[in-house]
Amino acid sequence: MKRNKKHPDRAPHRRRATAGDRTKNTKSFRITGSWDRRPDRPAVKATADRKAGDRAARDMAEQGAYVIVEEHLGHGLWRTLYEVDGAARFAERERAEAEQRAQAERERRAAAEAEHDRRAREERAEHEFDALARMMCRPPVARDATGRVTARHVTGAR
Repeated sequence: MKRNKKHPDRAPHRRRATAGDRTKNTKSFRITGSWDRRPDRPAVKATADRKAGDRAARDMAEQGAYVIVEEHLGHGLWRTLYEVDGAARFAERERAEAEQRAQAERERRAAAEAEHDRRAREERAEHEFDALARMMCRPPVARDATGRVTARHVTGAR
């Protein structure tokens, strides 16, 4: 690079054109997010990329902001594309999560109660089985006052 001795504070003149487009992009988006806890200080993000603007709007809405996405029409005019009530979405998401937690708790209690009932039935069946086993092991007993031993069943022959 040549040094400019006559005017050292000036940059040297370059004749070669630099690459790149210098035309102003008229397609731009403005994302404004305001929070209830600080309504006097909204966050404003301007971008030429629509997807980046949508991403910024989504991020602000997830933080509980009321978001307005606008498109530049030129000459200082803006058109509102859409609005997102992040605070309402945040509250709805919290309510849905609380409902899911309550539903899971109800299902857990119902499962515990069903398990308790199943164990009680098994225990009862085991006691009945033990009682039947004890009864089958007993010897025959005298049925009448005569002291005669009879079988536990009635047969047709007398």
